[in-house]
Amino acid sequence: MLRLKACGWGLKRIARQLGCSHHTVKVYVAANGVKPFKSPERPKRLDGLEGRLRERFIRHRGNADVVRQDLLAEKGLAVSRRTLQRAVQPYRQALRAEALATTRFETPPGRQLQIDFGERLVEIGGAKIKAFVFVATLGHSRRLHVRVIGR
Repeated sequence: MLRLKACGWGLKRIARQLGCSHHTVKVYVAANGVKPFKSPERPKRLDGLEGRLRERFIRHRGNADVVRQDLLAEKGLAVSRRTLQRAVQPYRQALRAEALATTRFETPPGRQLQIDFGERLVEIGGAKIKAFVFVATLGHSRRLHVRVIGR
């Protein structure tokens, strides 16, 4: 296009010769060559929620689908799973790096037991009850012993 224009050809003649629109020729000639494509900036559905997404993503240990369900339940904001996966990608990389940087504390068999307690509201048969959870984890084998008591 630029060579033909330098030879004195008009925009419409160049367009006919190359089989494209004269508007395309005009744009290329004005840009003096290839004009890089720039996608338009548009608002995204998750703009302004970055901090909340990061906090929830870390809390749910990298489960983007649970974060998506939280957004729907709490904010009424329905987004696709893929949209949320793209939004939390930087946080996923940070979780991966943190996991690699963490060194597991190794103990010989029978030397360490970790005990955790917790409670959660669960729905059983249409009724909400408070469930108390006891978890014992052996340090060497990582075997679990779990008991749940409901009230």
